[in-house]
Amino acid sequence: MIRLPGLDEIGAIRHAFFTRQGGVSDGFYASLNCGYRSGDDPQRVEQNRTIAMRLLGAASERLVTCHQIHSAVAVTVDEPWPNHGAAAADAMATRRPGLVLGVLAADCAPLLLCDPAARVIGTAHAGWRGAFAGVAEAAVEAMERLGAERYRIRVGIGPCIGSASYEVGPEFPQSIISRDPSASKYFASGRRTGHFMFDLPGYVAHRLCRFGVPFVERASHDTAAEPDLFFSYRRSRLCGEPGFGLGLSAIVIDG
Repeated sequence: MIRLPGLDEIGAIRHAFFTRQGGVSDGFYASLNCGYRSGDDPQRVEQNRTIAMRLLGAASERLVTCHQIHSAVAVTVDEPWPNHGAAAADAMATRRPGLVLGVLAADCAPLLLCDPAARVIGTAHAGWRGAFAGVAEAAVEAMERLGAERYRIRVGIGPCIGSASYEVGPEFPQSIISRDPSASKYFASGRRTGHFMFDLPGYVAHRLCRFGVPFVERASHDTAAEPDLFFSYRRSRLCGEPGFGLGLSAIVIDG
């Protein structure tokens, strides 16, 4: 597990960004694959989720994950839902102690959010589409509806694809920079002419700070460059692999 100091020092919550290690899956899904829609054996995925919750010190039946669709849709969660009935969304918020909010990712940025004073937590799954659409801001707004204040919210951005691994085509930056010229600093010259290297976690942090969230902390890992620790959609595709697992990040209010 990876923890961030800014969240770890909050006594009211527990959180973790899990690596791919320590599970029961094999092959392309080895080993702590927690995504039911990855193509892995669902029973192994269930075992992996149970392992992760045991490490977090939480009940596996209290873990909630969304059917992630690369959107800015945020939902409030009061009780766990069955896996086949997961909400189609990419951000969640709750004030229920013991309810574990989880994010699944394989290069996208997993966000864990907390307002310690209001005892409200949230999550967001931020790929470039979701980040551009405002999924991080949607998570903050969902927390505010439960009593959080954005100036108190702390955000941890977990391991995701790093700028050294994320090369994009020439058309990609324009849609972002045309709406926010200050975002140009999150693009650097790529290895190929006319291409760019994109700093996804930097861009997400930029949007949160611009939205009035003062505390944003980032993990230092690059999922695409660390195959022993993380699943990666991009690495899997570049290697011609037919499948990949999904890593779990989770946060819970102590009961």
